[in-house]
Amino acid sequence: MASSPEKRIQELHLTLPPAPKPVAVYKTAVKAGAMLYISGHGPLKADKSMILGRIGADMTLDQGKDAARQVGLAILATVRDTLGSLDKVKRIVKTLGWVNCTTEFTDQPKVINGFSELMKDVFGEDAGVGARSAVSAHTLPGGIAVEIECIFEVE
Repeated sequence: MASSPEKRIQELHLTLPPAPKPVAVYKTAVKAGAMLYISGHGPLKADKSMILGRIGADMTLDQGKDAARQVGLAILATVRDTLGSLDKVKRIVKTLGWVNCTTEFTDQPKVINGFSELMKDVFGEDAGVGARSAVSAHTLPGGIAVEIECIFEVE
């Protein structure tokens, strides 16, 4: 990949929201050796509000995918806040995404693609694509549309 992740953020004209703060008893990120574990994040917007809704009821698949992308921006903000630079990320290792959706909705992987495509755009074809699970949830905290946690290998 020709550009560093920090340079890609600029090239893609991405705006990261403020790094979220814990809302209960946990840390948003924990570095253990060469691994960075990111707690579940919601679709935090720049104005500190969340994207709320249920895919298949009051949100479309595309709106869910946009919410998952927004979660990705919030996670990037946490990674940068924790490490000082996205350039310290070697690769994304694992992603677990929950989709707040109706029981009839079965396209959870397509929703979580909003996150995965962003990681690929920022970190590249290899380092930005890792193992992944995408599952449904009958509800998520505060009514958020998507929650994602992930693990990065870092310097």
